[in-house]
Amino acid sequence: MLGSIPDLLRLVAVPVFGWAAYRDVKTRRVPNRTWTPLAALAVVLLLWDAYSVWTGPTAVGQRLFLIRVAISLGFVIPLSYGFWLIGGFGGADAKAFMLVAVLFPVYPVYYLPIPSVALPLQQTAIGVFSLTVLSNTVLAGVVYPLAVAAGNLARGRFSLAMFIGRPVAAASVTEEYGRLLESPDGFDRGGLDLDALRMYLQWRGCSLADIRVDPEQHRRPISLPAVPNDPGDGSLATDGGDPVAGDGTNGRDDGTTAEAVTDATDQIDDPWGAERFLADIDHSAYGTSPEQLRDGLDVLVEQDEVWISPGIPFLVPMFAGLVVSLTYGDVLFSLLQAVGLA
Repeated sequence: MLGSIPDLLRLVAVPVFGWAAYRDVKTRRVPNRTWTPLAALAVVLLLWDAYSVWTGPTAVGQRLFLIRVAISLGFVIPLSYGFWLIGGFGGADAKAFMLVAVLFPVYPVYYLPIPSVALPLQQTAIGVFSLTVLSNTVLAGVVYPLAVAAGNLARGRFSLAMFIGRPVAAASVTEEYGRLLESPDGFDRGGLDLDALRMYLQWRGCSLADIRVDPEQHRRPISLPAVPNDPGDGSLATDGGDPVAGDGTNGRDDGTTAEAVTDATDQIDDPWGAERFLADIDHSAYGTSPEQLRDGLDVLVEQDEVWISPGIPFLVPMFAGLVVSLTYGDVLFSLLQAVGLA
């Protein structure tokens, strides 16, 4: 495969995005340092291309390059940031798309050892490659709920949640990523985030099994630790791969017991200590409200099986979208051409 030096260097993004997608599946966490070297490379390559185009022979080529770069930087980056602001993207997702906007503002070209054949095969009229990656990512993401529904149908699982979730044992829900799709009133797409649940259990220093054994005692604020644990970030594993779990001390290293909490605490209208937990931590538990936490805990202690939405880490379809874009090109543009709309 042959191409310009900048375009060949851009292929470094493929293994980086592949590793980030794998990491996102396993831990739902991608370190910020993942993107820093690639961002520096993206800026250098953009300046390299800009210099090559600006010293080129045609003014038309210069104008097209500037327009495409302006669209990529001026549209894709604000769009990614906006989706992050409203919660549509995670932080890693937004950073990855911003990086794509800088790294791939125009179509790269890779010549195969076949006469007159170059990748990507299908280009668009506008010629902004980051938009192609974006549209292919969206199309790849659409496949996920269809696959989830097919899997549930094959197993005879029928529910309002069958297109976005799957059932798991309530006792093992802390080993999963995603959110509950149930509340005491039934199906609920805005159920408890499982990262927030792990944070809560870590904070109060007990396991879900402990709560399920004696839910009434754990509902009472008097059962809360006098000195809670650091809740962590709710991940199943840290960067080192070590499990994040309660240390079994219930947050106390001074011999204080739950019984030392005054009876006045037990009169607070705060089942499960949800308000105290959210007030005590120094950051948001992924937007979790006291009501969501209480409803989720009520469901988990009353049911043996619950539906969860594991979601799909957005970096997975983004990686697929990048690979398809670099090889085939713009799938959406091809579909629109097939129906006469492009």
